[in-house]
Amino acid sequence: MERDQDWHDALAALAWQVELGADEAILAAPVPRYEEPAGAPAAPTAAPAQATLLPDTAPAAALPVYGAIGEAAAIAASCTTLAELRQRMEAFDGCALKKGARNFVFCDGHASADLMIVGEAPGAEEDRAGLPFVGRSGQLLDRILAAISRDRKVEEPDQGVYITNVLPWRPPQNRDPSTDEMAMMKAFLHRHIDLAAPRVLLCMGNAAMKTLFETKDGITRRRGRWEEVRGIPAMATFHPAALLRDPLKKREVWADMLEVQARLRGGP
Repeated sequence: MERDQDWHDALAALAWQVELGADEAILAAPVPRYEEPAGAPAAPTAAPAQATLLPDTAPAAALPVYGAIGEAAAIAASCTTLAELRQRMEAFDGCALKKGARNFVFCDGHASADLMIVGEAPGAEEDRAGLPFVGRSGQLLDRILAAISRDRKVEEPDQGVYITNVLPWRPPQNRDPSTDEMAMMKAFLHRHIDLAAPRVLLCMGNAAMKTLFETKDGITRRRGRWEEVRGIPAMATFHPAALLRDPLKKREVWADMLEVQARLRGGP
């Protein structure tokens, strides 16, 4: 372990290696994997040619994911307040990301705000702080919001903003959320939106857009268009991190933010 690498970073690095398939340590002596052990039972006879898998048969590795999705949906449906949702989500053990994260990241801002922003997942700084959008992307987001007279620290509904992410735990190495992870946390996100009940929803980045718009399209194709999510007007735009990589996208995001501002002010 490197001296400047703490326990959490080491665990995240190990989880990343496991995801790549490195799930065993290398032993000092070679392992003859293709030799039958002494006294091994005879190989079973082949199944009849007409035998088929049962309809509900699935790879063993996939079963925990499907089970976790169902468990998450049941938990989310039972929550009647944001406080309860936060508590139940934090206790949820179905998502492996929880094991490598420092902190659970639920929200920032005030739930009374009529604008709700959904990002993708916590980064390193968000993981340390336990709050969404506090790193460089978050600082840029605050400046974008200030340009339309919004501030996450303000409690007034028509001036504040409520912020969350698709995933509440940081993915290793800040990688993009996987399809399984987004599917697992989708019911929690839907319930979060229902309980916050904003007037307008803004999805920032591909993961937020794909989870809530249920599309395979990329953000470039779908940004700037009004959709409906849970009965709420919703728009997708580029994530602030994309603007840090490509400042030319700022013009498109500014156009999207003006659309959001107009809708919040009662426009079409």
